[in-house]
Amino acid sequence: MTYVSFLLRSLLVALLLALPAVGWSEEIDRFIGSYVGEAEFEHDGEVQKRDLSVDIKKSENGFVLKWMSVTYRSDGRSKERTYTVEFLPSPRDHIYGSAMKSNLFGKSVPLNPLMGEPFVWARFEGDTLSVFSLFIDESGEYEIQEFHRTLVPEGLSLVFLRLRYDAVEREIRTILKRQ
Repeated sequence: MTYVSFLLRSLLVALLLALPAVGWSEEIDRFIGSYVGEAEFEHDGEVQKRDLSVDIKKSENGFVLKWMSVTYRSDGRSKERTYTVEFLPSPRDHIYGSAMKSNLFGKSVPLNPLMGEPFVWARFEGDTLSVFSLFIDESGEYEIQEFHRTLVPEGLSLVFLRLRYDAVEREIRTILKRQ
């Protein structure tokens, strides 16, 4: 192989590898930003209020979601939770795998649901960015949490569902305003 043919083949491979990156970049670009809101919902017969926020940013090879929720109980107690997950393009269009830990070779990989860790992935479908988390408990039963964030003029329409054994245990709907 001559140096010129090697150079041309290398350039072609580099261009082909860059093509999928354009697709994911365009998908996430519309969602980039910070959003805040609040929701009120009933849980165990008690009305609870929750402050919610999400930051969506590009990373070197994908995008990062950081979301926070503060739950206020009627007795004055509150609970804050923050999650940060990087997502990388998968071999399948519009589906992104989480990169929540590094394997032995330093490659970012998802967590292992069989070890009690959540398996997390994201999907773009039109104007909706959905994030799914699968949990498997000690008895082998499962829970799935779904976060559907749809672009609307005010920012994002959020629908959160927690499903256990195919039944909806909790549903929260609200608008998160772009900051």
